[in-house]
Amino acid sequence: MKTRRTLVNTVALFTLPTILMAAQMQMPASTPGTKKPAEASSASKTLTGTVSDSMCGAHHMEKGKSAAECTRDCVKKGTKYALVVGKKVYTLDGHEAQLDKLAGERATVKGSLMGEMVMVESVSAAKKAAK
Repeated sequence: MKTRRTLVNTVALFTLPTILMAAQMQMPASTPGTKKPAEASSASKTLTGTVSDSMCGAHHMEKGKSAAECTRDCVKKGTKYALVVGKKVYTLDGHEAQLDKLAGERATVKGSLMGEMVMVESVSAAKKAAK
């Protein structure tokens, strides 16, 4: 019985590193020219869209309220400000006081883009398009 347990432990001892090595070989190798996901798009970007909130996005749910009122209510309830650019919704982090003033309106936001999150550097009302 003791010999059998020793044999099982020995097999397990040699099998586990082999499995781990095989799993590691399946992972993609990082090459010097590739960037980490957080660094991939951390360069400053300028986006223009409508200031909303991350829960409602382009479609506000509170009936009988304007887009600005709905946005402000949702933010008070804990959601983040967001910028709707076409069909894409970017969550905004920072400059909440300026975003509050522009809720429901078109704005230009400059900041570092990390996935679908923008670390806001500046916010301004979007310039009106010439007719």
